[in-house]
Parts: sequence; C-alpha cells; structure tokens
Amino acid sequence: MKGFDIERLAEDEDAVSLLLIANPFSHQPRLDGLDRLVLIVKDDEVADKEIEHWMWDDARVQVRRVSREQLESWIVGSSNRGSAYWLMHGEILVDRDGYLADLRSRLLDWSPLIREQKLLSEFSRFVRGCLQAKQDLKDGQVLDAYSNVLACLHYWAHIALVEEGMHPESTVWEQMRKVNPGIYKLFEELTTSSETLEQRVQLVLLACEFSIMNKMETCCELLIRLIASRHEAWTPAELMRHPDLAGLSLELSVLLYKLVNRGCIREIAKPAPSLGNGTLELKYTSA
Repeated sequence: MKGFDIERLAEDEDAVSLLLIANPFSHQPRLDGLDRLVLIVKDDEVADKEIEHWMWDDARVQVRRVSREQLESWIVGSSNRGSAYWLMHGEILVDRDGYLADLRSRLLDWSPLIREQKLLSEFSRFVRGCLQAKQDLKDGQVLDAYSNVLACLHYWAHIALVEEGMHPESTVWEQMRKVNPGIYKLFEELTTSSETLEQRVQLVLLACEFSIMNKMETCCELLIRLIASRHEAWTPAELMRHPDLAGLSLELSVLLYKLVNRGCIREIAKPAPSLGNGTLELKYTSA
C-alpha cells in the first residue's frame, strides 16, 4: 500500500512475518466491507489487539495478529477457512526467517504432515457430529439432528477434497458437484427431498456412519502412527502436547474411543497412585 511503512510496522510489532492480502474477502465483500488485510505473524501468543481496523489512503484495512501455532491451526482446521486462501494468494512483505514462504510451499504442495493433520482434524469433527446427530434422534430432537447431519456432510466434503489434493473453499458444494457427486447427492437428499425430515436425516446418517467406518484408519493414520512411535502408553494430554498434534482442534476422546473399538489401538488401565481409592488411569498404545 502506498505510503505504508511496512518495515516500521514489522519492527514495532516485533513480527516474524507480514502478509498483505489485497482482496481478502472476495467471496463475501458485503459481509466484511474491508479492502485490505495485513496479517502479522508473531512468535508468542497474541494477548490483546488481535484484530484492529485502520483507514489508510482511503482503504479500509483489517490488521490481524496471530502466533505461528494459531495460524497453522487455522490452516488445518475449519475455524478460519480463509486463512489458506490468504497464505496462497497474499503478498509476503516481511519474512525474517522464511517462515511464511516455507509454510506456503508446504500448503501448496500438500506436505504429508499438513495433509494428515487436515484429514485428522476434519474427521474428528465428522465423527463428533455423527454421534451428536444420533443422540439428537434418540432424544426426539429432529431439527438438531438435521443441523448436525448437515455439518457432517460439510466435514465429509472437506475430507473428500483433501483426499483429491484440493483445498476446501467457501463454495464447497460447487466443488463437490464436480469432485464427488455422491456426497453432493446426499446433500440434495437432505435439503430438498420430499421425504419427512426425520427420514432424510436417518438416510444421510447411515451413509455418514458407513463412511466413518471406511475412512477411519486412513484419516487417523497420523494419530495411529504417533501412538505406535513409542513402547510406553500415552495419556490424552501427552498426545495433545506432541508437536504434530499441538494446536489442532481435535475431538481426541471420541477418536481414541472409536479407534479402540475398531482394534486400531489398545486401551490399557494402569493404577494411578496419585488419585487414590484404587483409581485406574486409561492410556493408549499400539494394537
């Protein structure tokens, strides 16, 4: 941006990297009403002023501050789907240690770790949504079941796109119409079929459950391999602190439960003297 002192901003912010996105909200300009996005990547967590709005040469600028860990969590998760677009299409203005350039390269090339993290993250939400929808139906809450099954289809669609080496976009159903007509057909069945709402939910839920069984081992490959990487059993907290999982938004308890039932990993109970009263602590190891 003309007259914008990038170096001074980077120095004042103690930034690792700065990224400028000229049209960050091209898919929803009326919702955001902003012309530019400056993404400031920092080493430490951002305690305050995470988001600010500035006016610069008649341009409305959103300034976002984010840690490396948070940015990578956005990319592999679903909490900020625009982050992958920003990184792929933005202009790197400052990159003190080549961090953003390396992350962009890994994202564009679908590095094995990012792909596995993305699959695991989306799959955990897929499983959680499916279980919640089943519970909603059992409780007679058909509308809630519908909402959760619709969310499941979105997670399933994201998984299918990642498997094809594509990044999920905001127009995910346009992507699915071309990439996976089967999932798109289920979306149509759920939203436009003439059957009762409960019948539609039950039909799509069955398809989701079948897909979960088929995709469990491939989508959870990262977690299964991590658990098998040492002889000592893991606690859930130890798993979440591992660098390959740290920062990911995972439904870890649900995944561990499903993997144990499928026989992909083992659950072992060990005495926990610190808890007393004969309490056993559950840990997880390879099958």
